[in-house]
Amino acid sequence: MTALLDDALDAAALLRAGALVAFPTETVYGLGADARNGAAVAAIFEAKGRPHFNPLICHFPDAEAAFAEVRADDRARALAAAFWPGPLTLVLPRRADCRVDLLAGAGLDTLAVRVPDHALALAVLRAAGTPVAAPSANRSGRVSPTTPAHVMEELEGRIAAILDGGECAVGVESTVLDLSGGKAVLLRPGGVPVEAIEAIIGPVGRPIPPGAGPAPTLRSPGLLLSHYAPTLPLRLDATEVAADEALLAFGPPLPGAALVAQLSEARDATEAARNLFGALRRLDAEGQRLGLRGIAAMPVPGEGLAPAIRDRLARAAAPRG
Repeated sequence: MTALLDDALDAAALLRAGALVAFPTETVYGLGADARNGAAVAAIFEAKGRPHFNPLICHFPDAEAAFAEVRADDRARALAAAFWPGPLTLVLPRRADCRVDLLAGAGLDTLAVRVPDHALALAVLRAAGTPVAAPSANRSGRVSPTTPAHVMEELEGRIAAILDGGECAVGVESTVLDLSGGKAVLLRPGGVPVEAIEAIIGPVGRPIPPGAGPAPTLRSPGLLLSHYAPTLPLRLDATEVAADEALLAFGPPLPGAALVAQLSEARDATEAARNLFGALRRLDAEGQRLGLRGIAAMPVPGEGLAPAIRDRLARAAAPRG
């Protein structure tokens, strides 16, 4: 059963315990999990039926807490001063000591961060004492929720609780701005008009619409295959492995690999999702050090989160442009 809460402290305690809690923001209700807990983050994708490991926005009680996890330049600090708390999300490079689980950022070297403008949300974030990853609290592909009733219709029985904050004030998602490269690029229009952003940091680029031309070189969520690709070539659906290859295992590992990282010995897709990006990074770094020629990935059959794992592996194995 999904509980309906009215106390931010109760919601924060559930988040710290690894549970999923929907909470209000000024934009829409978010489906929150402890962003440092890989199992909790993986549960978000499962609860939503989210088909891909899209990067999640991480919520913080203030700019100082957000910028402890990402590298903020002068543009980011100026925008934070102007619009936080508020419906603006900034995509920035992860710090080397970033404590947010890789799955929350879909394995990218960037992270989407914001400070919501809602008293209950801020109370939860302060009490939780951890970054909270939170996409909209609805089933994937459905209309975003702006009331507790909407969330209950979508996710009852799939999440631990909903913190009742009434109806959301904005009702449209945050503006997402990519500041990870030299030029600021709008990834998603939202609660902060791009003109207001440009008044502070100057011109903001717009991405090329899909199909209108070559894919733009952006640090944007899920748009570029190379964002998921290790340096070493990745070979899919391996049924055997060579002595000069690393193995990404799912279930009992194939014999003969020089190096092995296990997604899930029990063939559990949720566990595999939690381990995917970290395992790929470990195999890539250690495989390069050992002079291996590539990474062989065992098949990941099944439903649930398995299709999303297969999607990310296919992107990682795609020919390099």
